Amino acid sequence: MPSLPGAAGPVAVVAAAVLWGTAGTAGALAGVGDPVALAAARLVIGGLVLATATAPAVRRAFAGGHRLPLAVSAVAAAAYQLCFFGAVSRTGVAVGTVVAIASAPVFTGLLAWAYDRARPGRRWSLATAAAVAGCAALVLGGRAVGADPLGVLLALTGGFLYAFYAVAASRAIRAGAPSGGVMAVLFGGAGLLLAPILLWRGTAWLGDPHALLTVVYLGCATTALAAVLYGRGLRATPVARAATLTLAEPAVAALLGLLILHERLGAVSWAGLALLGVALVVVALPEPARPAPAGSAVTAQSSA
Repeated sequence: MPSLPGAAGPVAVVAAAVLWGTAGTAGALAGVGDPVALAAARLVIGGLVLATATAPAVRRAFAGGHRLPLAVSAVAAAAYQLCFFGAVSRTGVAVGTVVAIASAPVFTGLLAWAYDRARPGRRWSLATAAAVAGCAALVLGGRAVGADPLGVLLALTGGFLYAFYAVAASRAIRAGAPSGGVMAVLFGGAGLLLAPILLWRGTAWLGDPHALLTVVYLGCATTALAAVLYGRGLRATPVARAATLTLAEPAVAALLGLLILHERLGAVSWAGLALLGVALVVVALPEPARPAPAGSAVTAQSSA
């Protein structure tokens, strides 16, 4: 069966989002009581795997004049984790997750517009608005929510930080830097920065084989492999479009919670899941080819 033109990039991004969506269920099954330590260990292991597997590509990524933007992006990737968990602790999992994850595509579209003059199209804007609304309904449907102002601000900061390092990675990759090396710099650097936090929170829990296997899975699959897939997706997918496609993550998390953790979804959440699914399909479809201006053929002939 022939592949759709331009489908490889969006497929790789969605595959990365699917892997990210399994992280919550894996963490819940592991029973680790400290999510900050778990997230830090995930990044440390994933970053180490990425840096080891793509060492030559890391050197090439730094050789193209992207050293400073990528270094700052690694700091942003580490700070995103801290902002996210800070938001969740103050305003709850539901609100913190929705504000951080759902604001990221909006910030990404704005940053891409500001840096690359890549003005978001109408279809992307409408589909992204629908996807954000669906994500909010999915996560918040039927739940009591709080709106601590500082928690919301931290979540918005997290969404902006994600957008920042996603746009920086996309610019470096489109300028010729190897995608594997770019992702290794981002997540390897973030893991290095979060290693002291892991040591501070304690590592005794890694002595439990179940917890250790979970961290290895989170590091190798949901960090290293997902980062490689996301980087490859950015080669052929505009970063704003890719950011919207990553909203598949909460949809996968909700379905796994339903099937494996035996959670229940209310009617509002089911409606949000359906709206999110339709919006992601619209974003994933290739953009229709724009017809050439009427006078372009004549101009080309006269200039030949």
